[in-house]
Amino acid sequence: MSAAFFPMEMTLLMVLISVAGVFLAAVVDGIAGGGGLISVPAYFLAGLPAHLTLGTNKLSSCIGTAVSTGRFIRSGYVNWRLGIPSVALALAGAHLGTRLQLMVDERYLKWVLLIVLPIVALVVLRQRKLPEKPGQIAPGKQAAIVWGASLLVGTYDGFYGPGTGTFLLLIFCQLGKMDVRTASGNMKLVNLSSNVGALATSLMGGKVFIALGLICAAASMAGHYIGSGLAIKDGSKIVRPVVLTVLGILAVKVIWELIA
Repeated sequence: MSAAFFPMEMTLLMVLISVAGVFLAAVVDGIAGGGGLISVPAYFLAGLPAHLTLGTNKLSSCIGTAVSTGRFIRSGYVNWRLGIPSVALALAGAHLGTRLQLMVDERYLKWVLLIVLPIVALVVLRQRKLPEKPGQIAPGKQAAIVWGASLLVGTYDGFYGPGTGTFLLLIFCQLGKMDVRTASGNMKLVNLSSNVGALATSLMGGKVFIALGLICAAASMAGHYIGSGLAIKDGSKIVRPVVLTVLGILAVKVIWELIA
């Protein structure tokens, strides 16, 4: 096979670690976003270098996210007036972010979490419950918030990625006044778009382990199907605890890396 499919040797242990991590990440991502916080470290643990990890993660997560996005669409939890422009903005942002990523030394990428973690944790901990019903907000203001977030967070997703869905979900709920299920549906639509944009740029840069990514995509599809079903059924009751769990895992990881 060509170097595009096998840019490095693929071992059984590498596959097992990646598949297990991607499945768990996909369940979490299907519920509340943030699955990259699990899948990216899993790919690192499997032995992939940083840029190849991020590109391969985009391949498996892109295919899996399509499954959960489809479930939210079929259930009617997507606001298309806001969603369609968000797709274009997320694609543009992801392309820009990925181009920036490919120009940055990989050791700096691991420090991004040290900046974003305290911000996300503070927002989540201050909010007791995510809204089950939409709030009052002017349509123009809501559109500006949702579209601005799609561009900015899409750029972040292309640059690094972990926590993208969680950021979008919180912004759509707290600032955009969407109910948690519709916010989740629109978040999935935007996240899928930014994943596609980032994946295309990573493929052009030769930074995707295609063979491994396709194997992990099957695990990602299964995990996203399970996770999105739980989110649609239980709403805020399951979304907020999962967000806090993800942040807790990330906090342990960051602290360990600092003291190791």
